[in-house]
Amino acid sequence: MSNPDRRPDEPPEDDPLASLFGGSVPPEMREALQSMGLGDLDPEQVRQMQAQVQAMMSSSDDGPIHEELAHDTARAVVAQQGDASLGQGTHTDVREVVQVATLWLDAVTDLAPPEGTGTALSRAEWVEQTLPVWRSLTLPVAEGVRDALTGAMRDQLAELADQDTPVALPGVPPGMNPAALMGQMEPMMRRMSGAMFGAQVGQAVGTLAGEIVSGTEVGLPLLPGETVALVPANVAAFAEGLEVDPGEVHLYLAVREAARVRLFAGVPWLGPQLLASVQDYARDIRIDTDAVEEAVRSASPGDPEALQEALSGSLFTPEPSPAQRAALTRLETYLALVEGWVDVVCERATTPHLPHAAALSEAVRRRRASGGPAEKVFASLVGLELRPRRLRDAANLWSAVESAHGPQVRDESWAHPDLAPTAADLDDPLGYVERRGGSVSDDADGALSAELEEMLRQEGGPSA
Repeated sequence: MSNPDRRPDEPPEDDPLASLFGGSVPPEMREALQSMGLGDLDPEQVRQMQAQVQAMMSSSDDGPIHEELAHDTARAVVAQQGDASLGQGTHTDVREVVQVATLWLDAVTDLAPPEGTGTALSRAEWVEQTLPVWRSLTLPVAEGVRDALTGAMRDQLAELADQDTPVALPGVPPGMNPAALMGQMEPMMRRMSGAMFGAQVGQAVGTLAGEIVSGTEVGLPLLPGETVALVPANVAAFAEGLEVDPGEVHLYLAVREAARVRLFAGVPWLGPQLLASVQDYARDIRIDTDAVEEAVRSASPGDPEALQEALSGSLFTPEPSPAQRAALTRLETYLALVEGWVDVVCERATTPHLPHAAALSEAVRRRRASGGPAEKVFASLVGLELRPRRLRDAANLWSAVESAHGPQVRDESWAHPDLAPTAADLDDPLGYVERRGGSVSDDADGALSAELEEMLRQEGGPSA
């Protein structure tokens, strides 16, 4: 029965399109959507699709990344994983282990401790604090995907409009000029692209929040300030099966995190260089336009779910550009140098105090060798593997500098980008040792060579 109080300009209460889009639908768009069968949706289907479509069509966020959707998706993923709030006792425990870690590090490095205090983060809190950096890192890719998507749609509609014999396009009513639809479709396509990428960022960051053990485990300065943060729920999960007292695991990971944050705090150029390398790689990424065009061709305009499914595969061309290769070399070198330095300093700091320091170091090494949580995230969002591939070479280099010239010269090597080791130095650590401390005597050269050979033998041979 019709509602006698309904205004003449209001859509019928049983109009699924009006329910789906939260109000009246323009006649041209209504005709297109009805031709795709969207006018026959039952109420349950409407409810299932309403949130997604309204996020795309009704939101004022038409940027490359739908930020609200990214945030909400990440929080939803964390909620599915389970994320209990942290009690005061947990916060106190983390503060205390970070204080101990700071004292141990003070004895092995001259770099000043960070100004921030130790803090415990829930998974949701880690999402909240790191999501702004993830957005900035993935923005160049999101812009490329959006431009490729709208460009493919525009080109396809223009091509169909120019043909002498009209070709039926799924979702376009017979007799309607396809090019005329672009004015209505392009804003939705841009929002759809932003929503798809926002959901992808949220899914990836939420998943990472369930695995990351500390604030900067991925090797990037993701947290504001100089905070030394641990994620206790994930630390406990990491400790399971190690046959090491959980308190010792907690301390060891606190030392690693405190060392990394100390390095970022004491070397102001390092964090920005790392983030810039990721952005440089992402900025020059090449979208597989053939894949995008095929997705647009196979999906109906205005059908978000069909288009998102068609675009679910890889959108990146497999061959990196010369600029990307240069950015990737810089990124991998800096990541390796950071983690190599952390490995060396952490070993010096923990060996006198933790009986299972070597076993814990091996557990972290295995975690990295399997790819680690960060690699999966970056492979899906930016098309690269965030892995310090030359970590062993970097650790050997820092150990060699320390053996020849002491920990002070080791740490002073970070004073300026021109002093820091390069990818070429990882190939020739003895050459770098000589440049950093003047000439190296034949005896010292032989001793260092023997030491490096022993390191490589223990690690299982030379790195690739």
